[in-house]
Amino acid sequence: MADGKPLKVSIGFIGSQVLTGRIAPRELANLRDALGSEGWRDVRLEDGTAALDLTKVVYVLVDAEEHQVGFGA
Repeated sequence: MADGKPLKVSIGFIGSQVLTGRIAPRELANLRDALGSEGWRDVRLEDGTAALDLTKVVYVLVDAEEHQVGFGA
């Protein structure tokens, strides 16, 4: 996360809704710090800004992006 490259995240909400997108490492750190608090928070994703109700967030999944193609690659 130190290089500043946007990370692919999936943010899960109560009721099974999921928001996916790319987020800057600093913005992800700010979101993680805010988890567990109440109220709404604007989160800047690569393709826009999302307003999240923090009381409804149940998980934040960060994709490792270590995808490999083929067998044993």
